[in-house]
Amino acid sequence: MGRSLGLPDDAFEQRRPNKGQITKREVRAVSLYSLGLRHDSVVWDIGAGTGSVSVEAALIANRGQVYAIERDTDSLPLLEANVSRWGSENIHIVSGEAPSALEGLPSPDSVFVGGSGGNLSEILEYAASRLNPEGTVVVNLAVLDRTQEAYRLLKKLGLTTELTQVSSARGKEMADGAVRLESLNPVFVVSARRGN
Repeated sequence: MGRSLGLPDDAFEQRRPNKGQITKREVRAVSLYSLGLRHDSVVWDIGAGTGSVSVEAALIANRGQVYAIERDTDSLPLLEANVSRWGSENIHIVSGEAPSALEGLPSPDSVFVGGSGGNLSEILEYAASRLNPEGTVVVNLAVLDRTQEAYRLLKKLGLTTELTQVSSARGKEMADGAVRLESLNPVFVVSARRGN
């Protein structure tokens, strides 16, 4: 493919006026690392949105398969455009709502949940039931209540679970040339691994 990881956020087509509904580069880096991807991984990206995680995951899992699941018909054209521009032949777009849209897919080594459409518990239960040995589930959340719910449920499902908060800030040049830091919204990353 000839490019490295770490595409800037503005490299992806995004929804307008809701620009910014994307897994930010800093959070994407932590999430991709937490997924424990291998070259031959089968990846489910649930709530793929505009595809930033799918595109970067496909670069790592270049001999595997990435399934980008998205239910929002407004996001699908943007997802298709981003996969066409940055993706590869190993990304498969699945239009539909999880968990039902997951039923025909191969069992995953890594599951990323970036959006749940209100079905978080059902998605996590289904993903855990299909997860391959030593597989990983990573959930990005902005709300503490849902974060605790995801953490407790994944632990209850028998997975070794961790919680990380990613807080970052980006430099922004001011009119006088000085640079100040502009904070991005913090994101909670719940990661869970299945043993052998």
